[in-house]
Amino acid sequence: MNYAIIAAGEGSRLAQEGISKPKPLVELQGEPMIGRLINIMLRCNAESISIIVNEHMTEVREYLEALELPIPLNLVVKTTPSSMHSLWHLSHKIPAGKFCLTTVDTIFREKDFKGYIDAFEADEIHDGMWAVTPFVDDEKPLWVEVDDEMNIIAIRDNRWKSAKYVSGGIYAMTNDAFPVLNECIEQGISRMRNFQRALVKAKKHLQAYSIDKIVDVDHADDIATAEAFLNAAD
Repeated sequence: MNYAIIAAGEGSRLAQEGISKPKPLVELQGEPMIGRLINIMLRCNAESISIIVNEHMTEVREYLEALELPIPLNLVVKTTPSSMHSLWHLSHKIPAGKFCLTTVDTIFREKDFKGYIDAFEADEIHDGMWAVTPFVDDEKPLWVEVDDEMNIIAIRDNRWKSAKYVSGGIYAMTNDAFPVLNECIEQGISRMRNFQRALVKAKKHLQAYSIDKIVDVDHADDIATAEAFLNAAD
């Protein structure tokens, strides 16, 4: 399995709240968030890891360049207007085949992530598998509508009466998604959620995989929340 990490955000909210470290280097259980992700991916049979950081993150770039990994690490240094644009730049580095993309501030239990990766690796039907969760932690959650067989049928900004799941910020797919991504770029579309909508519109077969809890680190208080979540999982 190939992996990709989007770590190109500014982390401005954390900085405004007194966190001096760049978000990817904020520590959880004594480990930088980006390092934790990389190590989990290595334990989940990573064949390569592609990462994008913005041009201002010199500390993060230096941290990544100093790593000695047993697999290729493809580093992209680029400031982008959205996570969708970050994926587009990463798409030129990700090897062909299946891959899993996550944002650097998405915190999950390793055993849950492994189960999700195992499910996608075994899947021979779907074009992609999104991790979703019934746990709503985000200020502006992205709601995922599914049918009775957990096929994704819509991506929504607003909750509806029977809504169950929000996006977990983890996306497993194949390179077959890239032509749709290229069309989005050509049309001036922005934001990852609009790329997801484009995939649904293109009738790509996307499956939802439910994980009971995924935490986002957007604010200073979220660091303690994520730490407590991981400690309880151990």
